[in-house]
Amino acid sequence: MAKKTKKQQQSAGTPATVALTAAGVEFTVHAYDHDPSHPSYGEEAAEAMGVSPDRVFKTLVADVDGALTVAVVPVAGSLDLKALASAVGGKRAAMADPTLAERTTGYVRGGISPLGQRKRLPTVLDASATAHPTICVSAGRRGLEVELSPADLAGLTGAVLSEIARA
Repeated sequence: MAKKTKKQQQSAGTPATVALTAAGVEFTVHAYDHDPSHPSYGEEAAEAMGVSPDRVFKTLVADVDGALTVAVVPVAGSLDLKALASAVGGKRAAMADPTLAERTTGYVRGGISPLGQRKRLPTVLDASATAHPTICVSAGRRGLEVELSPADLAGLTGAVLSEIARA
């Protein structure tokens, strides 16, 4: 058996990568050294991977009319809470309590992946994702991203595509 490199060891075994492997979806894992002092997890990922921030998407958890909902938007922009609520047929949305988001998804803030969550939540993927052949999202740990097609991400999460990001 071949010995795994440090990078391979870091990338193996998150619930997100396990879910992708089980689904037989084509994906690439990108590991980088996370800097805890960086002001933005998503921008740090884009810089570390040398990828345009338009192709790196952050996973945010919001409360829409009392129900937790996942929003996946480009790190270059921000979440339009009103648009998110509308996308899932709700009236009001607010960012979820971080502790509740972590407990519900099974991931830590800055490493929340839309894939392999402890409890599957309604998910909305910003429609801008479809402009790219592949996008990057958290693989379930700070310093670990997974690159896959937007169609595969939407299919695996049951995501609705909608314009929920602001520039």
